[in-house]
Amino acid sequence: MSAVDDAFHGLRQMIASGRLVAGQKFPAEAELCEELGVSRGSLREAVRMLAALGVIESRHGSGTYVSALRAADLVGVLALTVDLLPLSGLLDMYELRRVLETHAAVQAAARITPETALELQRLIDEMEATDDPATASALDAEFHQTIAQTGGNPTLVALLNVFRSRSRAYQVFTLPQGPELKDISDRGHRAIASAIIAHDPTAASTAAAAHVALTESWLRQFQLELEPLPQLPGDAG
Repeated sequence: MSAVDDAFHGLRQMIASGRLVAGQKFPAEAELCEELGVSRGSLREAVRMLAALGVIESRHGSGTYVSALRAADLVGVLALTVDLLPLSGLLDMYELRRVLETHAAVQAAARITPETALELQRLIDEMEATDDPATASALDAEFHQTIAQTGGNPTLVALLNVFRSRSRAYQVFTLPQGPELKDISDRGHRAIASAIIAHDPTAASTAAAAHVALTESWLRQFQLELEPLPQLPGDAG
């Protein structure tokens, strides 16, 4: 390993072992260099790497500290790498997204409030009313984020946001079949919301899984651009 790697893994081990805890200030640079057997330049590069991962933070005029180490914040940093994935790589992760979105819908069905129910209905109404793909995509993201937040797990919210932000780079509604696909998607959103508002976790799970699976199939066809895009059973066409 390089000296930078030695410094990086050494600092990482200090944090993982609990020697340095959330919010704690780092020891003096000279002390760390001596302990890790690296130069100041290598140590500083390792610190920059950990800062990019959200593990540590530099406070102007004060020094370097371990971050709060909140799971949601660290998961959110995954966007740095997930955003680099090609569509094929994103699709490889869709099985995980389907499981997480399904779980989020189940949790939301147990915790939905009248205020959140109204918010979901508002978002669906606005999605159905717009024919602008960018607006529809933004409302779609807000709709799913609202469901995840209702479940009450900020780490799950952060992870799903990472997946969705990358998915939004591929706008299937701009395809020639876009209006038809949007109509199918809108109905999927209504099915999810209706089940959640009815406090029906089984129906919410089924609707969410079907919606994400269908989105995945559209993206796979978007990737191939060879075959007609699939429709839900019973759709005209």
